[in-house]
Amino acid sequence: MTEHPRSRPPGREREPGPPPEHRAAGAGPVPPDPGERVHPVPGDPWDLTPGQSWGPLGGVGAPGPGHRPAAEHPEGAAPGRRADDHPPLPELDGVADALALLAPRGTAGDPRPGGESAPGPSALGSRAPGDAPHHEASSHEAPRHRPDDRPPAPDRPSAAGPSAAPPAGAASPRRPARGHGPGAPAWTEARAIAAREGRRFPGGTRTAPLAEALGHVLAEPLTALCDLPFFDTSAMDGWAVSGPGPWHIRDAAVLAGHADAEALADGTAVRIATGARVPRETTAVIRSEHARADEAKGLLHAERSVVPGQDIRPRAQECRSGERLLGSGTAVTPAVLGLAAAAGYDELRTVRPVRAEILVLGDELLPSGLPREGLIRDALGPMVGPWLRALGAESVTTRRILDDEEALHRAVADSEAELLVTTGGTAAGPVDHVRPVLRRLGARLLVEGVAVRPGHPMLLARLAPGRCLVGLPGNPLAAVSALLTLAEPLLRGLTGRPTAEPSRIPVHTSVQGHPHDTRLVPVRHTAGRLVPLRYHGPAMLRGIAGADALAVVPPGGARPGDALEVLGLPWTSWAHPGTEEGCST
Repeated sequence: MTEHPRSRPPGREREPGPPPEHRAAGAGPVPPDPGERVHPVPGDPWDLTPGQSWGPLGGVGAPGPGHRPAAEHPEGAAPGRRADDHPPLPELDGVADALALLAPRGTAGDPRPGGESAPGPSALGSRAPGDAPHHEASSHEAPRHRPDDRPPAPDRPSAAGPSAAPPAGAASPRRPARGHGPGAPAWTEARAIAAREGRRFPGGTRTAPLAEALGHVLAEPLTALCDLPFFDTSAMDGWAVSGPGPWHIRDAAVLAGHADAEALADGTAVRIATGARVPRETTAVIRSEHARADEAKGLLHAERSVVPGQDIRPRAQECRSGERLLGSGTAVTPAVLGLAAAAGYDELRTVRPVRAEILVLGDELLPSGLPREGLIRDALGPMVGPWLRALGAESVTTRRILDDEEALHRAVADSEAELLVTTGGTAAGPVDHVRPVLRRLGARLLVEGVAVRPGHPMLLARLAPGRCLVGLPGNPLAAVSALLTLAEPLLRGLTGRPTAEPSRIPVHTSVQGHPHDTRLVPVRHTAGRLVPLRYHGPAMLRGIAGADALAVVPPGGARPGDALEVLGLPWTSWAHPGTEEGCST
């Protein structure tokens, strides 16, 4: 799979990390995969490029925008930040608010490290009551870990003392990094922000016939409209008998769907079909294979002991009228449709599905045919729509937009969808127009970059109450990461689905981790263990196409046997939380 050129973040292609013999399994952070692009961070030993050298306080090469001389950094202060800056207020909502507060006073457009400009108040809009607080990243740099095959950096002073590698598997403190911006939320925090936004503006409800309710979500509990079963029924084909045997055979048969049969006299038997209403005064039903009929004498003999009530389904065995069967928020599956029909329903009250629109951005994308002359096939257009439907959206339309800011602005402004999803254009390149368009529209950026790989340039914005935009990176696996990080919890909230309980499963082999960010790795669940798959670069789909889940790998990686959180794909059993049970059988 060829990556989308437009999605390349600033920086160079990652060189392969240290060879395995220099890297202890799970022993602290290791460089990302060769196929993964990582934005260089001043002072990060992984990011030296030819011609660069170590500078004061870990800087490399020439000082970038926002760099301050060492003398200007008071003890304990992070580079690029004033010692007298106050932490963000606890009421802040989203990364953009925090960035605006961190900017020096009166200079909302001051450059950030990496050349981006912090949005001013006009880009943020006014904060809505009840917005979730957004916490600031750590003001101290993470401890550095230097691979054995890299030359040691020259000694340089540090107020924090000598650097040390974090313990194996431990999460490094967050610090600003080019690519997802200073203050980018951790992966778990970004998912929580998306879920809260969905719950703030849940969708409306509608009444749908059973035939149209599949895949929707119950807007209210499902309660039984009648007893189940509604009358005593036979559980087997056989004989209904009354009293002790042997029994005189009655010349008749009781069939399902027919009117009540007359009551059985003591000592008599009558043939009965599965599902037929049991005659009054019936003691038990004897299966055909457990009885012997003496036709000459007209008698029925049981070949096994007979227990009163055997093979009879008594009225209300499953549940009684008015009993709660399923809770609101339950996904309507084929089994739920069957239960609803049995309980007397012709239609269901469901949450109205979210209308979604996908905007596929890029001059370089071909809708069909083979790649040619700098053009590549669009892999996201065919994939994202079905993925959103599997997550609960409907009326999904897909439009292709060239690299034109005005065209994108018109498409976003004119859309009537409740969820807009863009592919590509979320970085800071010359044709990455998503952020400028959002600023022009006065959208509120709730998530602007996430500390996760792949997919760190993803974003979430509120266009209006109940209308959101999720910006996916252009690389295919990075887009999948963004779908599961932001779109999935957002749609759960909008459609009333409960949050799934996370599953944790041991990993079979060691998994390389990013020094500072969470990694999402395609895996298969085999023999009770997670097996990481190859071909998991951000531009690749081969690994995820053969996976049944993504493993959440913490910063620093995982050792064999470590239990990792599992993100089930929409078509796997991990993706659906258990439903509430009513009465038991």
